[in-house]
Amino acid sequence: MARPRTAAGRAKRTNERLKVEYPGTAVDLCELDHSNSFELLTATILSAQSTDVQINKVTPALFARYPTPHDLAAADPAEVEVLVRSTGFYKNKTKSIIGMANALVDRFGGAVPTSMKDWVTVPGVGRKTANVVRSVAQGLPGLPVDTHVLRLSKRLELTAETDPVKVEMALNPMVPAAERGTFSLRVILHGRRVCFARKPACDSCVLADFCPSAGIV
Repeated sequence: MARPRTAAGRAKRTNERLKVEYPGTAVDLCELDHSNSFELLTATILSAQSTDVQINKVTPALFARYPTPHDLAAADPAEVEVLVRSTGFYKNKTKSIIGMANALVDRFGGAVPTSMKDWVTVPGVGRKTANVVRSVAQGLPGLPVDTHVLRLSKRLELTAETDPVKVEMALNPMVPAAERGTFSLRVILHGRRVCFARKPACDSCVLADFCPSAGIV
């Protein structure tokens, strides 16, 4: 099979290959345990500078104690800190998730927004977090850009941009709207399991035959 000559061609081939390597829906591919958009939003905020495995150890007790935005908005910060301490930076994260819950209650009646213009008004929520919730829990188009997406986009030469928002804007036209979330989640999984920041496992990579960086990073 001929190597794709363009960034769009490489993005398409990447999407095709990773669909086979990591099958499933966005919900299947997301490694943060959740049962609704509020839980996923909270878990995603907590996941900063932590691992999904660690977050999944913490959230069952957190969600049992504070199942709704109204509950979390009214929470005693000291009690929340105890529950999220093991995630790291727990004081800042406690402030962030309580602030987020208050914003949901005050601005959206306790509902989780769906439009990006509303999302970006919520404290502690950027485009990456919004796109995770939109694509996984709400079934809407969204392409989250994290460190893995940034790294693989550079190695695959999908874009020369390095700013997460600019990378998202560059990738969006290359991926069908309905597949942007799963594309991102598969790239993230591939970054975690194969295309490591140091010593990527190019010998076992399903993208190696067309990746411009294969064997040289």
